[in-house]
Amino acid sequence: MERNLALEVVRATEAAALAAARFIGKGDERMADRVAAEAMRNTLNSIGMDGKIVVGEGDQGATDLLYAGEIVGTGAGPEVDVALDGLEGSLICATGGPNALSCVALAERGKILRCPDTYMDKIACGPLGRGIIDIDKSPTENLRALAEAKKVYVEDLRVAILDRPRHEKLIAEVRRSGAGIKLLTAGDLSAAIATTRPESEIDLLIGVGGAHQGVLAAAAIRSACGAMQIRFAPRNEREAEECLAAGILDLRRKYPLEEIAGDDVMFAATGVTTGDYLRGVRFFSGGAMSNSVVMRSKTRTIRFIEAIHHFDFKPEY
Repeated sequence: MERNLALEVVRATEAAALAAARFIGKGDERMADRVAAEAMRNTLNSIGMDGKIVVGEGDQGATDLLYAGEIVGTGAGPEVDVALDGLEGSLICATGGPNALSCVALAERGKILRCPDTYMDKIACGPLGRGIIDIDKSPTENLRALAEAKKVYVEDLRVAILDRPRHEKLIAEVRRSGAGIKLLTAGDLSAAIATTRPESEIDLLIGVGGAHQGVLAAAAIRSACGAMQIRFAPRNEREAEECLAAGILDLRRKYPLEEIAGDDVMFAATGVTTGDYLRGVRFFSGGAMSNSVVMRSKTRTIRFIEAIHHFDFKPEY
């Protein structure tokens, strides 16, 4: 893939974030999601690539914007798989909470894991967890191993877990181990990526969450040389059948990071509301400021971009 493609794609995440940010705290998650998707699609279609969406806003027929199978880009350029979310955390945005963001991942055609909109069990951490964490181990075993790798006490670690009834036993075990917990109301994508940043407050993410968010997190974590494993966890028979239809034949199978996101993957994200990894959009008279990240797995390059947008000189999204 062209090395500057991710730097082009970040324009799409910026556009989506700026559009969604107008709806922060206004209680209308559907409109926030809609305007973000519209802004993202408009920008993606100006980029020189032949992109096929494999993880999007929904299936064709269920949505008319950025659906799985939709072709984006000018058509002139590399053939790439595209995984995206115009607004990850639409409810977060509508209520003014943390960790809403816009993101896009790119890989060579056929190199991003296809999966239905189901759930998956996840474990993710930064580079020091490579070869250390294992989804088949207990939370206590993983925390002890990670603490040893980081040369800290288990009590020094902080674990991000979605605050859901399904995680009651998990939360209890992590607390018994001595580690601290950051309970997430939503937004496990941002928290998963944050594990790769040394100055982050999060050392490990574990638990069951959205599959599409897991694929996007894997693209970022692969680019940042972190560690991640997943196992599909469909919520009902219908989702299990959708997994089978997508070629996921063994629901007990453990997927390593390398099978979720390809060798040469690019990832771009822009914060909508301030969270564990990125600051959110801040408006000022006549413009706004955004905070983004651009990553590429092939070079391990991570760029943080603080952009100032003047609406007098370009359209307001």
